[in-house]
Amino acid sequence: MKTFATYLQNSTDEPIKSGEVEIYNIPRKRLRDEPEKDGILCRTVCTGFCGSDYELMQMGKRNELTSKFLPGTERLINGHEGVVYAPSYKKFAIVLIRGGDSFDPSRYGDDETYFEYGCDKADGLMSKENYYHPDMLLDIPDEYVNNGKLPLSTAKRLTFSDPCACMTFQLERLEEIGSAHNYRVETAKNKCSENEARILARRNTFKRTLVFGLGTTGIFMGELICRKYPESTVVFVSRSSSNSSKVAFALEKTGARYVQNNSNNGFEIACEIERQLNGKASVFIGTSGSYLEHQIAFEYGVLGNNGIYDSFSVGPDVSFKTMSFGFKNHLILGSINFRRDHMIKAIDYLCKSDFDKTVDLIGLDQLMKDPKSLYENRIFVGGAALKTAVVWAPEYVDMNG
Repeated sequence: MKTFATYLQNSTDEPIKSGEVEIYNIPRKRLRDEPEKDGILCRTVCTGFCGSDYELMQMGKRNELTSKFLPGTERLINGHEGVVYAPSYKKFAIVLIRGGDSFDPSRYGDDETYFEYGCDKADGLMSKENYYHPDMLLDIPDEYVNNGKLPLSTAKRLTFSDPCACMTFQLERLEEIGSAHNYRVETAKNKCSENEARILARRNTFKRTLVFGLGTTGIFMGELICRKYPESTVVFVSRSSSNSSKVAFALEKTGARYVQNNSNNGFEIACEIERQLNGKASVFIGTSGSYLEHQIAFEYGVLGNNGIYDSFSVGPDVSFKTMSFGFKNHLILGSINFRRDHMIKAIDYLCKSDFDKTVDLIGLDQLMKDPKSLYENRIFVGGAALKTAVVWAPEYVDMNG
């Protein structure tokens, strides 16, 4: 059937377009050993814009999107953050983005496949309606729905479901890896049992935490760590002014410290980071998409011995000198995923949160008129809101709620 959407394509001039497009009900597997199921037609209610949408647009400019396209087409409807309504169920839902012919799509094997709605081989939420696997629709609890409508404040909050779930997964991975990476150090230092040492190593992974980048993933990562490990020292680094609303919100949520990246001198920035951390970072979390991330960590030595470099950025290359990398016992982690239980936790947390006050709404007519201009001049520019979103179906939203 035909609907209206924004979609990505390989084109130097028009890597993202809007207009009428054909959508397809493609049978899909949620997990390996489960049957393929037809999708359920859902109306898109509200969708948030993610930095990966912008990166995919840049890939389109470079003619690099072919492997991401919906099979049999030369385009991909983007969008993976938001709320849909399933008329057949009379339910509002969040779409679990990743599935496939794999036992765990967050860690798929070489002989397994995956898809991601709006990102990789499956059309997404930047459309008036679309088809989604019925078992990948996670209900929004009825208590947050008023008279058949979703309050606008709740819809805004839930545009953060994907990054919140991703960071829940990321924290879990850092805990697992940090415990395994450094428990022998703790055993030798504290003359304790292996179980005690693993607990200490997990906690001390976050002793001095650097979050490089203050987008949605960076804020959620810092907030989760500060909430679970309040004894940790957490420092955010970004280009935003220290008196910006985004920085104020992040520091209010976390109690963390802040370093503004306002210098071309990487050494100066590194020195200020170490001063705020009171030492070198035990874990360096890169979320900015900036080439400077790995330079600060490795060239300027901000990542301490036995430290973990956790790369959540999309785009930049990471390099290091093998001699110092080996002798300093550094570990590099890359894991951009989440599980179903993480998304359920994110929905519950966000519905009770105040993240809606960080969301800027744009009009659907603006998006459909010129999405490329909006991406380049409003949504993904310095000083933009933490999250930008668009309402696709105001009839399902209490716009005053």
